[in-house]
Amino acid sequence: MLVADRPALGLLTDLYQLTMAAGYLRSDKADDEAVFHLFFRRNPFGGGYAVACGLEQVTELLTAFRYTPEDTSYLAGLEGNDGRPLFAPEFLEYLRNLELSVDVDAMPEGTVVFPHEPLLRVRGPLAQCQLLETALLTILNFQTLIATKASRVVAAAGGDPVLEFGLRRAQGVDGGLSASRAAFIGGCVATSNVMAGRRYGIPVRGTHAHSWVMSFDDEPEAFSAWAEASPNNCVFLVDTYDSLEGIDNAIRSACDLRERGFEPVGIRLDSGDFVELSREARRRLDAAGFPDASVVASNNLDEHRITRLKVAGAQVDVWGVGTRLATAYDQPALGGVYKLTAVRGRGASWSHKLKLSEDRIKISIPGVQQVRRFRSDSGFLADVIYDLDRGISEPCEWLDPSGNASRIPEGATSEDLLTAVTRRGRLVRDLPTAADIQRHASAQLESLAPAVRRLDEPAVHPVGLDIELHRLRERLIGEVRT
Repeated sequence: MLVADRPALGLLTDLYQLTMAAGYLRSDKADDEAVFHLFFRRNPFGGGYAVACGLEQVTELLTAFRYTPEDTSYLAGLEGNDGRPLFAPEFLEYLRNLELSVDVDAMPEGTVVFPHEPLLRVRGPLAQCQLLETALLTILNFQTLIATKASRVVAAAGGDPVLEFGLRRAQGVDGGLSASRAAFIGGCVATSNVMAGRRYGIPVRGTHAHSWVMSFDDEPEAFSAWAEASPNNCVFLVDTYDSLEGIDNAIRSACDLRERGFEPVGIRLDSGDFVELSREARRRLDAAGFPDASVVASNNLDEHRITRLKVAGAQVDVWGVGTRLATAYDQPALGGVYKLTAVRGRGASWSHKLKLSEDRIKISIPGVQQVRRFRSDSGFLADVIYDLDRGISEPCEWLDPSGNASRIPEGATSEDLLTAVTRRGRLVRDLPTAADIQRHASAQLESLAPAVRRLDEPAVHPVGLDIELHRLRERLIGEVRT
């Protein structure tokens, strides 16, 4: 059901990964050393950045990646077009004895990342690297997408707390848990998902639904019973029948609650004109002596609607965002890819690889890549992708995707973003908590130029290739095309 609960994850892949691995074994290439990079080509949601997310689940995958006798028995029963076994016995034996020995380097979760920069580098035996592709993509694609969406929603809220309410609309159990975790990393303060709360240490929030109100004879009785049942968690959902009347009923129950020594958390609006209703709710709550009671809004919210509501003067204190966040409603896929960039046989030198395309954006980058991020006192300056074997030019000269050359100014500080996760298949670092990752993501976004963070028509953060890597790429393009 969940990644961390599965005893083995070797079959979490597409069939062609297995057929290629079998072909590598038959061609005596399975143990050739290879390098793959996982990256995306365009920023999601028309934005200026993405937030890397999902590495914790990647480590779960790596530690649980193996093939059980039951797995290989299943594979032994698969047939080709001629009705004969699809996989040879020696390949099934290879899988039964497989222990990962790959080196994985990755951007820390919460790091802001841009098109063509590797979120992850995998280096090791060719067959092993190939078998990991699909699972790595499904983890990092989705969580990076949701963390990015959450950061945009939080930015639109302008400092107001954002709660993630998406479990019931998420893409299954795995999707719901992953979405809750990624949304928290992207900046949400809490989730309604109790399992995510327990598993990842995320604060949980929630009170009652319309069914609570409807189960009583009338709304005043329902609110009074709720105040009795949950006096220290009272947010009254006021729109079951009539929102304005519901606000008055909630205030009466709040007064009774106060007499018993408790304070209401607030009221929640789930339908209607949020601008006018929130203003009226604020006015009535303040007049009744509850200035600290929050007005919570929920129902089909995203960064665009929140922005419009705030511009229109809505007096909402807390935003509950569900469907459009947990499902990345306006862009359901990140489009991340996983490309071979170098391979070498035993004792040989690297053979650098790239994928050509008539579409320039789809021409891949060769080499064993690293990303160096340069910054000044005011924030991030530029990111430069370079080849580890060639190193980075000093002073750093780089070219953007249009071929324009630049140099990093003197005095800039820098850091390399891909850091070791595994060596020969073994974890080599401790993982931060979700709260630590959220703080890292917040600091990363603060260091990004405000123009790049804009929700609409953002500026482009400077990213390019070091001059030496650019020359290697252009030479390979010429060789392949001649």
